[in-house]
Amino acid sequence: MNTSPQASFSDNYRFLARYNRWFNQRLYAACDGLSDEARKRETGAFFGSIHRTLNHLIVGDQAWSRRFVQCGADHGVDFLALAAAIQLPDPCPLDTVLYDDWTTLKARREVLDEALETWLAGAPAGMGDWTMRYANSKGVQRAHPLWQALTHFFNHQTHHRGQVTTLLSQQGVDVGVTDLIALV
Repeated sequence: MNTSPQASFSDNYRFLARYNRWFNQRLYAACDGLSDEARKRETGAFFGSIHRTLNHLIVGDQAWSRRFVQCGADHGVDFLALAAAIQLPDPCPLDTVLYDDWTTLKARREVLDEALETWLAGAPAGMGDWTMRYANSKGVQRAHPLWQALTHFFNHQTHHRGQVTTLLSQQGVDVGVTDLIALV
């Protein structure tokens, strides 16, 4: 087993991308059992409904993916698989509903998850140490190591999926085991 810092970085984020896809597949399968009305019902959650929360994750993932693609370009690397998956208007507020149709939303999630896994499978050595420079959603200029952005990226997914699992539970839907360690 390779325990170099770069191998640890690469392996960790590849594992998180695989977990991300696995959890999303479980979550969307659980949501499939609900009516469109139930998925879109206002619940008082931060983004209002299951459907709007899942749309927020699509918006956020694409906004971050755009930044990752730019970071690659800034370091002379094209992240083609990731770039091809981005379909985000500019500007795009974080509460935008890009996909009102459930089937289309679900398909976009699958495309993004595949692109993330493909991108990270081919991540160049040392990528985590690259400095990312971008403006956040409020226009504030930011600069920090890419590994910090990736950690936020996957943590953000987990945070909002946790909200969705709570909303599903309130409607009598059990997503089942979702712990990261269940993948090991």
